[in-house]
Amino acid sequence: MSGLYKAAVLLLLLGEEAASGVYKNLSSEELQQITQEIASLQNVPPETAAEVLHEYYRLTLTQEYLAQGGPEVAGRLLTRAFGEKAASALLAQVLQVREELAKSFESLQKADPAQLVKFVQGEHPQTIAMILAHLGGKSATALLTLMAEKPRAQAIRRLAEMQQFSPDMVQKISQVLHEKIKSLGEQSRRSYGGVHSAADLLNRLPPNVSKAILDAMESEDAKLALSIRNQMFTFEDLTGVPEANIREILSQVDKKGLATALKGATEELKSHIFKTMSTRAVEMLKEDMEALGPMRSAVVTQAQQEIVAVARRLESEGKISLTTNEEESYVV
Repeated sequence: MSGLYKAAVLLLLLGEEAASGVYKNLSSEELQQITQEIASLQNVPPETAAEVLHEYYRLTLTQEYLAQGGPEVAGRLLTRAFGEKAASALLAQVLQVREELAKSFESLQKADPAQLVKFVQGEHPQTIAMILAHLGGKSATALLTLMAEKPRAQAIRRLAEMQQFSPDMVQKISQVLHEKIKSLGEQSRRSYGGVHSAADLLNRLPPNVSKAILDAMESEDAKLALSIRNQMFTFEDLTGVPEANIREILSQVDKKGLATALKGATEELKSHIFKTMSTRAVEMLKEDMEALGPMRSAVVTQAQQEIVAVARRLESEGKISLTTNEEESYVV
């Protein structure tokens, strides 16, 4: 069975709702190919359907195990699930695809950003996201800065949504790009995407550029944009915020909420916040923290996120800065 045939069978088995979600992530050329393949399908034997579903399940499970603990952990879990021989074959298949991907992108790292922008023009956002995930921070930043507003926002969204690239997608994209990129320079390999990677990349951009990207994303997926913002600045990052700005944040924060949030803070952050308060206020805050007793981590996390939201609002209003004078990017 060809990969296209198995993809068509899988989409039929998944049903219209799930298949439509897949279609949204395909290019027009891919849609045409898969539609033609589905149209050519007649009766799919039950044993063929079972084989396709089983392969899809095993490859998905392999990707999940690799993400959780790397090849060694994945090998143990797969062996327990499918036996040593099948586990070795699955790992070999997925790891080979990753190695081929690294080779296919070996010329991107040192490419001139101006060349790189021309190179990605017209590419699918998913493809651009893959390129960003395998560029170093400096090159990815330069590329995003030169891209047009709409495609760069789409690419960042796809990067944030990615956890692992499927083997089939990796093979398909790397084959298409291999001939186009082999003359552009050399690169070192980088890890896959995800919200953290997207946030890390946006932190490297000028504030006005990252803000424009996130604003564009919010109109399409507000939840994902918020997840990226939360990764760009966390409660513990308050340690790097100047004391004057900490005082402004605390003036907007509920005292019980602050006591709750500090229950899960490091001693370094507690000390930094205490320095902005009077001795009496610190004593009262410590008493409030003790009075709260043991608390669920989810409650503490919620309180911390609320304080981070206050800090971001004050910064957006121009009342504070979440960076020191020496820094050029958001605190991460």
